[in-house]
Order: sequence, then structure tokens, then C-alpha cells
Amino acid sequence: MTETLPERAVDGDRFRRALAHHAAGVVVVTAGSQGVPVGLTATSFSSVSLAPPLVSFYVDQASTTWPRLRQADGFAVNVLAGDQADVAARFARKGVDRFAAPTRWTPGADGVPLLDGVCAHLLCAPHATIEIGDHILVVGLVTGTLIGTAGRPLLYHQGRFGRFTPHP
Repeated sequence: MTETLPERAVDGDRFRRALAHHAAGVVVVTAGSQGVPVGLTATSFSSVSLAPPLVSFYVDQASTTWPRLRQADGFAVNVLAGDQADVAARFARKGVDRFAAPTRWTPGADGVPLLDGVCAHLLCAPHATIEIGDHILVVGLVTGTLIGTAGRPLLYHQGRFGRFTPHP
């Protein structure tokens, strides 16, 4: 199962187009690294285990945020609400101060930034990292949760952010 068969792999563009049909929840992972807040948008967030409580997300190996995020003693997974597409877009951009206004946040335990208006915060301690392909799998041990405003989550689908509308 771990053997790589590159001649059998679909090309990157076809793979990306097929995955665009999969809707994914949107989170912003934040940390305080050496007194400086860092964060990035992730659509690869997933629960991993209940016992112990583990969650995961992937980071591109070329990420300029990852080196500082990796140094942090803890991080928060901010589950974005349906009206926070602008927050998701800001934390996905390069070369901007993601924590400047209009971003609203408060420092949590150990200086971990907690974004305002989210559905939930999962406070995590680093558990494991594994290089997989061109990404890094990051696994966190959930050490605390904070439930925010009761709202519908933000989704990512076909290259755009949108709101979840439940079927009647």
C-alpha cells in the first residue's frame, strides 16, 4: 500500500478538477509563535480519533507559515461560520497581515489567537507530523474546546467559499 506507482497516477490538473466536486469544511489554524500570531486557511481538516481526541489537517510543504506554526507549543482550529468567507480568503492570501483589522481575535491560552465569530475552537497540542507527497500531515491532540455562535459552517466547493443550506 505504501509503494508509489507514478505511472498509474492521474495528472495534477485532472485530480484538482475532480476534487473540486467535493465540498469541504473550512478552518483557520492559528498559533502564537515567539509572540507573533500566525495562521492559515485549511480545507483538509478532519477528525482522526475519539480516544485519544485527535484532529488533522494538511499544510503545503512550500507554506511560508508552516515553519512558524511548527515551532508553536499549541494551536487552535477555528471552525469558520458561513458568514466568514472573507476571513478564509484573508488567511489564504500571501503577503498580508492576516491578524490586522478587520480580523477580530483575542489571545487564548499560551497566546494562541482565537478568531471571533467562529462556530467552534479546538485547542490542540502537537501530536505528530508526517511528510506525505507535497504536503505535511499535522495531527493535533485536542486539549480543549470552545463552542462559539450557533451557526452554519463555511464550506469550500469548486474553488469558492459558500454557506451550508440543509435539505428540508
